[in-house]
Amino acid sequence: MDDKGGMRLKDIQDIFHKELGAIYGKEEIDSFFFILIETYYAVTRMQLALRPDYKVANYDAILGALSLLKKEQPIQYILGNMEFYGLPFKVNNHVLIPRPETEELVEWVLKQAMGKQQAVNNYNILDIGTGSGCIAVSLAKSLPKAKIYALDISKEALKIAEQNAKLNDVAIEFIEADILDTETLSPDFKNLKFDIIVSNPPYVREREKAFMRPNVIDNEPHLALFVKDEKPLLFYEVITQFSLGNLKDKGLLFFEINEYLGNDMIQLLKRHNFNNIKLKQDIFKKDRMIKGEKTNE
Repeated sequence: MDDKGGMRLKDIQDIFHKELGAIYGKEEIDSFFFILIETYYAVTRMQLALRPDYKVANYDAILGALSLLKKEQPIQYILGNMEFYGLPFKVNNHVLIPRPETEELVEWVLKQAMGKQQAVNNYNILDIGTGSGCIAVSLAKSLPKAKIYALDISKEALKIAEQNAKLNDVAIEFIEADILDTETLSPDFKNLKFDIIVSNPPYVREREKAFMRPNVIDNEPHLALFVKDEKPLLFYEVITQFSLGNLKDKGLLFFEINEYLGNDMIQLLKRHNFNNIKLKQDIFKKDRMIKGEKTNE
């Protein structure tokens, strides 16, 4: 640490609060600031508390990040990386920023997988709408002998997902296809049978845009976020139908869902004769995920 020249980090922190106070809360601004000083200067919150007069000579990068935060760009996109399920991930505006509730979905899938009698080593698992690859990569890291497949319509998203698989040293078979259009699915893929299918598809209804923050609306890919108001369960219907033909007997189907459509999802899975259906809340007590088991009649 060099205390001689430059600008005090505490002064930069004050600038952050002055410039961002009208947009973000105090704690969120502090969170941005401490993430950035640790990234750019390897200075932790505790270290700065012990040395409040610490100065930096080069502050262009952190002030550049501040200007992007003023435009409500997500800090994850500004840095180009983040942590999910204890693993490093690259992110950009072609993929959704992975959320904590999706970590809960991964945890649930792993718990259920490891609790089944069949050897997890032989599992085939499919992640539909993989985006950054956060679900597929996290599952592959915890189930190193399972065969993991990840599908997405976006070529740019798959580029990021492939980088994340490499970054975390896991083997995943990536498939570029549109799950809504069976013509884009190869015959070989259509014939695969899976032990688990998991998906976090687009589920935000367009009418819910009004309740979302500009940093999400203006930056994250709408293709991965929104569905038409009149067809909020479009992806769930199609994926559930696909799962009927591509899940093994006793295979499990997992979804992350719109918190307002939990009962609709239960009915959807019942209509397709799934059993052992369970709706699960996230840490915020919102109906956020659901699973069902396929049982051959």
